[in-house]
Amino acid sequence: MTPIPEHISIWGELGDVDHRLLHLDVPLGDETVRTRVLQAGSGPELVLLHGTGGHLEAYARDIAGLARDFHVTAYDMVGHGWSDLPDRPYTIDVLSGHLIGLLDVLGIETAHLSGESLGGWVVAWTAAHHPGRVDRLVLNTPGNIANKPEVMVRMRDSTMAAVLDPSDETVRRRVEFLFHHKELVTDELVNLRRRVYSRPGFVRAISNTLVLQDPEIRKDFAWSPEWVGKVVAPTLLLWTEHDPTGGLDEADLLLGWLPDARLHVIADAGHWPQWEKVDEYLDTHRSWLLNGKEPS
Repeated sequence: MTPIPEHISIWGELGDVDHRLLHLDVPLGDETVRTRVLQAGSGPELVLLHGTGGHLEAYARDIAGLARDFHVTAYDMVGHGWSDLPDRPYTIDVLSGHLIGLLDVLGIETAHLSGESLGGWVVAWTAAHHPGRVDRLVLNTPGNIANKPEVMVRMRDSTMAAVLDPSDETVRRRVEFLFHHKELVTDELVNLRRRVYSRPGFVRAISNTLVLQDPEIRKDFAWSPEWVGKVVAPTLLLWTEHDPTGGLDEADLLLGWLPDARLHVIADAGHWPQWEKVDEYLDTHRSWLLNGKEPS
């Protein structure tokens, strides 16, 4: 008999998990952003943030496991997934404002925050500027801490190419960029992102996200000790051996800037350890968020 694959489908991961998918109107400045949200589980509040051009399904393989210990909220950031796409630059302060607005709408006073890539940047900024709303942090492969222009160009060009031509070939190449084990990229994951990238107005939206890869605009939000040093929340840096956006030298920068930080490195994974190394990702979050202990 052919064995059943460990991962069947995104929603198959939630087949035995009580959850709700809803859309909420979240205030952001003088407008309201219809925001897609998934919640599951009970316990301490944990909010998950995806990366550039992403969507909440980035955490599909983790929500069931995390829901055993946490009340988990994953959502599509403004300008991403199936949330609204208002025509404005999605700078880090805007993305952080959207997060704070969502917490307010959900009635969440404080939460653990775990962000991957761009999401890591957003949760760190939020912890620095809204310290009273954050318990503990996980910065998951936050990417390009050193603000290297060549990394910005690669991120901008690969993402824009996939959105301008959301064919299987170009979108698959963009998704494979996230993985060390590219064989784990499924047709379902590629086609889901193709659907997102084909939304009316998404070319404009991704352009509004990629302003963060413009060094002139980025300088107001770039990783630096001036604001990173204000993060008082205990922070775990979750790095990998094969992150294409930044090596362990960049993790060392953050360790020097953050007042209370630890580093855990996941072997044999790329930019999405939450998909490639599910068990270690879950164990890391439980150890750090529940017990304040570095993973063994």
